[in-house]
Amino acid sequence: MAANDADLPADPPPTPADPGGPVRPNEADANRAARWREDRIGATEARRPSEQGITRRRLVGTQWTEAELPCQNRLLAALPGEAYARLRPRLEPVELTIKELLWEKDEPIRHVYFPLNGVVSMVTVMTDGSSVEVGTVGNEGMAGIPVFLGATRAPLRAFSQIPGVALRMSADDLREELNENGALRELLHRYTQALFSMLAQTAACRSTHTASQRLALWLLMVHDRVAVDRFPMTQEFMAMMLGVRRATVTEEAGRLQKARIIDYQRGILTILDRPALQARSCECYAVIRGEYDRLLDGLGD
Repeated sequence: MAANDADLPADPPPTPADPGGPVRPNEADANRAARWREDRIGATEARRPSEQGITRRRLVGTQWTEAELPCQNRLLAALPGEAYARLRPRLEPVELTIKELLWEKDEPIRHVYFPLNGVVSMVTVMTDGSSVEVGTVGNEGMAGIPVFLGATRAPLRAFSQIPGVALRMSADDLREELNENGALRELLHRYTQALFSMLAQTAACRSTHTASQRLALWLLMVHDRVAVDRFPMTQEFMAMMLGVRRATVTEEAGRLQKARIIDYQRGILTILDRPALQARSCECYAVIRGEYDRLLDGLGD
């Protein structure tokens, strides 16, 4: 039975935007993200210089030390100490707000991002202005693989879908590091393989598994990346990620809410029972998770 509006509040209408321009948050998006930040990390921001002389944007309640910083991103954590120390002066901590544009379709990619606790979305923009989700990047990787592969631009738009903190590096700096930092180059090769495997698995998943299974899979992947049980989420984004109508999202998420597996109120989603959510997912979650574990943790494989 489908959930009614009281069970699963509808999203506000999206802000109209030029298909070729940046993705702009509307007032409801901004308020939703602010509530999430206040709940998770407090309502204020602070600044302090880091040990490397870089101005570091630090969020109260998320006070990672310099030693803890790389541990928040799986790629950086897998680097040998010497390779990370070489990379660190080029990395700038930044807060990514909801729907913040990282690069536009067919325009130069000026920075790459190592998310620490948010999710970056990559979408294909169609000629009629509609967009389709083709992939996401979280704390397991790097947004900006086209730069690693030698490209300067890509036919994709990338933006921050779930707000969080990332370590940002200029595309030019990455190119220089790839010439001299063999450990980084090897690790990005392995990550690219894991990313391609994930894209292939999710493509197969879309054609063989139910919307309910795919929603569970996707929520598990988001949960892994944000590392908290409560995070901002819109029906619009869930529908775009799953490739279904928002009415289908309302129905499937309503079932999860009725079963007390999730809670969804005012654009904030809470994972209440992860084991039950995993039981409702398909085998694709274990395949995708296993491939990342194999390629990023088992560096001898």
